[in-house]
Order: sequence, then C-alpha cells, then structure tokens
Amino acid sequence: MTITAFDDTFAPVGAAPSIPLADIAPWAVFATIVALILLYFVSTEQGAFALFDGMYVHEYVHDGRHLLGFPCH
Repeated sequence: MTITAFDDTFAPVGAAPSIPLADIAPWAVFATIVALILLYFVSTEQGAFALFDGMYVHEYVHDGRHLLGFPCH
C-alpha cells in the first residue's frame, strides 16, 4: 500500500449534518441584539439621543464613527 501526501484518514465521509433552525435561532437573536447595541453606540450616542452624561462614549467610539461614515462634527 502506498501512501501519498493527499491521503487523509481523518477526512469525514459523506455530507455534514445540518444544524436545526431551533438551535441557531437563539444565537442569531443574541448576535442581532448585540450588533444593534453596538450600532447605537457608534452611530447616535451623544448625538441626537444620549443615555449617558458627558462625552465619554462619543470620544471612545469617535474614530470608529468616522471610519464607518457617521458624521459627528
């Protein structure tokens, strides 16, 4: 028996099992909520609406705001 560099005894055979939607849905909802919270802080915090006093959040996300195309000054 000859072994070549392309022989892989650990490669799965057949199709990969599918993940049920019920297992994916909670993680998708969680990721969406986190993304919307981050989008809020980068886009509108210390702008039209502000949850926190001062300019701390604005200064923390200032460069990211310009990188994503949100004007702030």
